Amino acid sequence: MIKAVIFDLDGTLLDTLDDLAAAVNHALQSCGYPLRTRDEVRRFIGNGVVKLMQRAMPADVSQAEFDRCFASFRSYYLSHMTDLTRVFPGILPLLQALRDRGIQTAVVSNKLHAGVTGLCEDYFGSLLSCAFGVQAESERKPNPVNVFRALEHLGVKKEQAVYVGDSEVDVQTAQNAGLRCIGVTWGYRDRETLLSSGAASLIDTPQQLPDLL
Repeated sequence: MIKAVIFDLDGTLLDTLDDLAAAVNHALQSCGYPLRTRDEVRRFIGNGVVKLMQRAMPADVSQAEFDRCFASFRSYYLSHMTDLTRVFPGILPLLQALRDRGIQTAVVSNKLHAGVTGLCEDYFGSLLSCAFGVQAESERKPNPVNVFRALEHLGVKKEQAVYVGDSEVDVQTAQNAGLRCIGVTWGYRDRETLLSSGAASLIDTPQQLPDLL
């Protein structure tokens, strides 16, 4: 019996792409580098913001220069992360429906922990039981450490939970944690990527999730 659903955040619960793209280009412009398109930033998302900026910046920059540009990105994003971000349609009713059924919900994301907790509080409030982001690079998915922290917080076993996400990184994270992964097709990767990565099943709308639990 499923007692908990652990969600990815970006591309799964929230459409954060425009705010991330704005922060990336603010940092690139401030450091004198070429800007990136929205579609490029979409492809760069999934492995955390450090990897996002590594992909967005030229490959041959020094560590000191990367650190300078990343600091600009981080400062801007934490101040503007709700300017354009929105909840995907159907997510709030889904979280309420799961809560009504006694199923706990949590978020495990590769975003900075401060960003994760801030966004989850602003957009979901008490609908989520807990939320974990990255506080050290070693915690970044597909490392399942924060999935295990969420399971411990929720008081459920891995056999009683599923992981829901929109990328191959989410599928790998679920596999590493021993959870079934349900892929969502409204996010930042296509169906073929999710299926080839090994997602157990796919859903096209949030309303389809309860029937799979």
